[in-house]
Amino acid sequence: MAAFDTTRTNYGAPGFLGRAGAMFTAVHAGIASWNDGRSARKALGRLSDRQLEDIGLVRGDIELIAAGKHRR
Repeated sequence: MAAFDTTRTNYGAPGFLGRAGAMFTAVHAGIASWNDGRSARKALGRLSDRQLEDIGLVRGDIELIAAGKHRR
């Protein structure tokens, strides 16, 4: 005998645990992205102007690179 669950109003919609997992994943991704930017900012900030010039950057590019918005 087959049974069909009709207790959900939106069949197939993510339940509470699915939404909580998605929220956790989004928060974790945001923290990881922030930390990557912080690390890049810190590493590039330690370089001298001459070293930055050798890799084709100027000091003003550091923030753009850390934010992921720098284009060549």
